[in-house]
Amino acid sequence: MLVSLKWLKDYVDIELSAEELAHKLTMAGLEVDEIKKIGPKFSGVVVAKILSVTPHPSADRLSLCDVSDGIETYKIVCGAKNIASGDIVPLARIGAVIPGGYTIKSTVLRGEKSDGMLCSESELEIGDDESGIMHLPADLHLGLPLERALNIEDTVLDVNVTPNRSDCLSMIGIAREVAAITGQKMKLPRIKIKESAEDINSLTSVRIIDADLCARYTARMIKNIKIKESPVWLKARLEAAGLRAINNIVDVTNFVMLEMGQPLHAFDFRFLEEGRIVVRKSKENEEFISLDGKTRTLPANTLLICDGVKPVAIGGIMGGLNSEVKEDTQIVLLESAYFNPSSIRRSARKLAMPTDAAFRFERGIDPEGVTTALNRAAQLMADLSEGSICKNYIDEYPAKIQSAQDIPLRMERVRQFTGTDIRVQDVIRILRGIGMVLKRKGKGVFLVTPPTSRVDISREIDLIEEVIRLYGYDRVPVTLPDVSVTETAPIARLELEEKIRQLLVGSGYTEIVNYSFGSPLAADMLCLPEKDFRRNSVRISNPLGEELSAMRTTMLHGLLETMKRNANNGSFDLKIFEMGRVFLNRKEGELAEERNMMAGLITGEISDTFWNSGKTVDFYFLKGCLENVFNDLKLNNFSYTSEITESFLHPGKSCEIIINKDQIGFLGEIHPDVMEKYDLKNHAYVFEINLDILTTHYIGRKIFYQGISSFPAVTRDVAFVVADTMEADKMLSIIYDQKEDLLENVSIFDVYRGKGVSEGTKSLGLRFSYRASDRTLTDSEASAVHERIVQKVVTLTGAKIRA
Repeated sequence: MLVSLKWLKDYVDIELSAEELAHKLTMAGLEVDEIKKIGPKFSGVVVAKILSVTPHPSADRLSLCDVSDGIETYKIVCGAKNIASGDIVPLARIGAVIPGGYTIKSTVLRGEKSDGMLCSESELEIGDDESGIMHLPADLHLGLPLERALNIEDTVLDVNVTPNRSDCLSMIGIAREVAAITGQKMKLPRIKIKESAEDINSLTSVRIIDADLCARYTARMIKNIKIKESPVWLKARLEAAGLRAINNIVDVTNFVMLEMGQPLHAFDFRFLEEGRIVVRKSKENEEFISLDGKTRTLPANTLLICDGVKPVAIGGIMGGLNSEVKEDTQIVLLESAYFNPSSIRRSARKLAMPTDAAFRFERGIDPEGVTTALNRAAQLMADLSEGSICKNYIDEYPAKIQSAQDIPLRMERVRQFTGTDIRVQDVIRILRGIGMVLKRKGKGVFLVTPPTSRVDISREIDLIEEVIRLYGYDRVPVTLPDVSVTETAPIARLELEEKIRQLLVGSGYTEIVNYSFGSPLAADMLCLPEKDFRRNSVRISNPLGEELSAMRTTMLHGLLETMKRNANNGSFDLKIFEMGRVFLNRKEGELAEERNMMAGLITGEISDTFWNSGKTVDFYFLKGCLENVFNDLKLNNFSYTSEITESFLHPGKSCEIIINKDQIGFLGEIHPDVMEKYDLKNHAYVFEINLDILTTHYIGRKIFYQGISSFPAVTRDVAFVVADTMEADKMLSIIYDQKEDLLENVSIFDVYRGKGVSEGTKSLGLRFSYRASDRTLTDSEASAVHERIVQKVVTLTGAKIRA
C-alpha cells in the first residue's frame, strides 16, 4: 500500500518526520518497506501570465507572446493554439530544465527571439495532455515555482499490509492507525449529497439472485455528467498511489477505493439493457470481454453483475468492455457492494486477474462502509462532472452480515499475555483510539465491540494484540522466562533410527523422504494377492489428486517410483533408504494402525569409481549391508529363512529376516513382473524392516563381553553332503545349539554341486574353529568336541561326510 504523506495529512495531523512515522508504524505491526521522495522532473518553471498574443510575422502556425512572471516580461514564440491573453500558464525561463534533460536557452525562431518556453502537461510529465499549453488556476501567484504552486512534492511510504489487516488498505485506515499511535484526532471527509427530484427507483432496480456471493449491493445514479480530465489535485493523489489518471468519473472510483478501501464501479447506464442490474453466478464456460479487452471463458459459479440480458462485470474483479464509461457518457450508475471474500479469491485466481478491487474484496471489506463510499463517490462525481445525483439510492441487503460484538476482555489476561502491567486507562485509550466501543462488566472486565471495518477481530486474544502493538512492544520489559529444567527420557526407537541412519549413510546410502500417501493402485503394481492386508489402504477424504489419494501400506512403491524418476533422468546407480510410517486400515470407525518402518533399495553398479567399474550390486551385497547394521547394533541373534511368500520378490533370491524367532522384515530382488509394471530395466534389491519390532529386540538385547584368548585356535574342515533344499543357516543353528564352550566360530567356505555329488544334493564346506581361554588345546581335546558336533549334525540332518 503506497501512502502519500500529503494525502494522509488530509485526515490526521502529522508532526513527525517521514522516518519517525515509518518507525512507529513498523513497531505497530505495519512494516514500512521503503520511503520514497516524489518531486518534479523539472526545475526553473514558474507561474506566468500571458499579456498579449500576436501572429508571428513569418510563420502562420506560430504566435508571439508577451509573458510576465510578475517581475519581468518575456518574449516567447509559441506554436500552441489554445492560448489567449490573460491565461495563466507554466513558463520555463532561460536556464530551466525540463524532463528529458533539456535546458532552455534563448533562441531565434523564424527571425523572432524567444526567451523561454510555454509548457504542456506532457512536456513537464505531470499529465498526459499534449494537445496544448497547460492552463493553471487564475488565483496562483505569478513567479511562484510550479512545483510549489501545484503542490507536486510529496513523500510516499510503501507499507507492507499483512493479509489480515484489510482495514489498512485505505488512506483512512492508515490515518486511523497514525491517529492511535500519535494521539491525534481523525479528520474524516464531510459528505453532503445534493439530490435532484428524480427518484432512482423509478429509473432502475437491483436483483440479487445469489445472495451467498453478494450479501449487499448499493447503487446511485448521476445524470447530466460531462466526461473530462480530472483536476490536478486528484491526478496527483492517484499518481502518488501508483495509479494512472483516466477521466474524472473513473478517477473518482479509484480515489474513493484508495481513500476508504471500498472498490467501486461506474456503468454507462445507456448500455444496460432493460435498465436494471441482476447479480448471479456464471454458467460453465460462459464468455465475457473485460475492460482490458480480453475475452475470458468463465468457470461455473463466478459472480457476475448483469443487466437484464447480458453480463456487464465480473463481480469484485473487473468491469466489462460493453458498459465502460466513454467520452460521451451522460448517465452513470455507480456500484458499491459487498462480495463474498472466498468467492472473489477463488475467481481471481482461476481467471488470473489480481486486480486492486479483488485484492481488497478477497481480504474482506467493511460491510457497513458500503453506503458511505457510495455517497462520497457520488458527491465527488457530481462536483467534478457538473452532474446531478438522483434522489435516494438502492440498497439490496438480503441478510445482514453479523460482525463481532461484546467480546470479553479481562485485564488479568492482558497482563498475563503481554508480560507487563498495562494500566486500565491506557487499555481504554488505545482501544477507543481505533474505534472500539467498551462497556464495563465488573471489575477488570470489559465488553468490547470493534468497528465493522476490523474484520480480523473476533476473540479476546485479538484485542490483547491490538493493545500491546499500540502500547509498544519496545515498552515491554526484558525478562528471562522462568523455566524449570527437566530431564527428557530418551526414546529408544528414535535413538535406534539415528544409529541406523548413521550406519547406512556411512555405507554410502542416501536417505530420501517420500509422501506418506500415494496411488491406490500401488498394490496392483506390486502384484499383492487379493487378500493381502496391505490392499486395505486408508483413503483420503480430500486428496490432492487420485495419484495421492491413499495412505501407503508399504514403502516399496515409493522407492520404486524414486528409482524410476532417477532412471528417467539418467541416474541408474542408487543406494537409498527411507524411514517413516505405513498406515493399515482397521475396522470401520477405528483409527488406522501406524507402523514405523525402514526400507531401502539398491540398483546398478557398486561404485562409480574406476576400480569398481562394471561390478553390480546383488542380493548378497544388500544382505551384507544389513548384517553390518545388525552387528554394529549388537543384534547378533539374527537369521534368515527362504520360506517367504512375498509376491513382489524374486523366488530363490529373497528371504525373511528373523530375530529371536520374530520376523522383522524381508529382503530380496524385485520380481521381473513387477519391474515390468514400473517400466524398469535394471535389477533392484530391496529390504523392509519393522522398526517397532526391531526396537523391542534392541532394548531387550544382552551384550556379553569376554577377554581375547592369547592361545592359538585349532581348526577343522568338514564337507557335508546334504539335500539341495537344506539351508546353510539351519545347519549353523544346529551347531551353535550344541553350546560347546570350546567352539569359537563356524563359517561356510565352500558350496559345491557337480561331479562326485549326487543330483539333488550339494556339498557344504564348513570350517570349525576351537579355542580355550586358559590353555593351548591338545589335538585330542579338539577332536573330541569336533566329533560330537559333526555326529549331531549328521543325526539331525541326514548329512553325509564327503571324503
